[in-house]
Amino acid sequence: MSSFRQLLVLSISLLVTIGYSQDLQLTAKDSIVTSSWMFTVGTNIVDDAGDEFGGSLNVQDNWNAVPFPSRISIGRYFKNGLGLEAIGTYNRYRENKIIDGLVNPEDIDYFGLDFRVTYDLNLILGETGWFDPFVGVGAGFTDANNQGRGTYNAIIGFRTWLSDRIGLDFNSTGKWAMNIDKASNHIQHAVGVIYQFDAEKGLSPKGEEKLALLQEIEKEQQRLQDSIAVAEQAEREAKALEERLRKAEQAAQLAAEEKAKLEAKNARRNALQKQIKDLGNVYFNLNSSYLNQRDKLVLDQLAEIIEQNPDMILLVTSHTDSRGSEKYNLWLSERRVERTSQYLVTKGIKPERIKTKAFGESQLTNECDGSVYCTEEKHRQNRRSEFEILKL
Repeated sequence: MSSFRQLLVLSISLLVTIGYSQDLQLTAKDSIVTSSWMFTVGTNIVDDAGDEFGGSLNVQDNWNAVPFPSRISIGRYFKNGLGLEAIGTYNRYRENKIIDGLVNPEDIDYFGLDFRVTYDLNLILGETGWFDPFVGVGAGFTDANNQGRGTYNAIIGFRTWLSDRIGLDFNSTGKWAMNIDKASNHIQHAVGVIYQFDAEKGLSPKGEEKLALLQEIEKEQQRLQDSIAVAEQAEREAKALEERLRKAEQAAQLAAEEKAKLEAKNARRNALQKQIKDLGNVYFNLNSSYLNQRDKLVLDQLAEIIEQNPDMILLVTSHTDSRGSEKYNLWLSERRVERTSQYLVTKGIKPERIKTKAFGESQLTNECDGSVYCTEEKHRQNRRSEFEILKL
């Protein structure tokens, strides 16, 4: 068989196995929760009529319930299907209900604290997805009909899952008293909302079968890919090397261009900032925010520089000397920066091209902070407006 025909056969085989494996991808349906904590809040219904099974559907006469959440439980469930759960319940035997074969004369509180061991029937029946049946046994203490008694418990129920964390729990528990005279056996039904947390997931039996098949397909794909790779390796390496050289050359050229642009931009920015600095600052008289003729001349030249560079955004900052209160000096510097920027606007500079900041006495240029004697000229050096290129 020619090399071309071999390559063609291998390629077709590879495409077939890839398409088959895509149809067999693992999904959320292939995973199950193998262990978790479950917290349940719900309600319970007690049937203590004295005939555990004969009148179990006689809701009107035999069932006792309260119109609010009356059952809480916490449980840990393990990979082997076993679960340990603690349950607390409250109820009331209603007046005129049948309790132990007699009409109840008054409302009586019911309290229950139970512990149970359950087993997940899915491990026997096979994974059923959203439907999760279980059986269990347990023991507890119940105070009912004004009689406390220990009980042996048998449980049957199921959970149905609305999401990975939220579900509903339905179960019925038969409770048999531990050798206490006149204490009746009874049935307790329950329904609640489950919150599942700290869950550990694993594959279902079908998921494990699918995973094993996918692993075999992956091995076959790898074998075919290796065979094809041998025939094409030299050509791929040559093309890859050529592409790397081309990209490296392009990257070096782009880096050089970007570096040149950045250097030119920085050089232009530095030159313009020096030109602005050479103009000098605007200086104010004591307790004044008005501009004198010398200040206006500086600002006229500054406006020309801004006009000549339409991409420039300028930051104007104004300051005061240390004399006066901090609050007053901040207000005064705000007045100074406003008058400085407004003058530039009158010279045709758009307001959005000027940013301002007032610092009061917080950025002195010398030692004149009020703790030493300074001449008026030194104080004057702090009463200023300064200019900095913010963006170019």
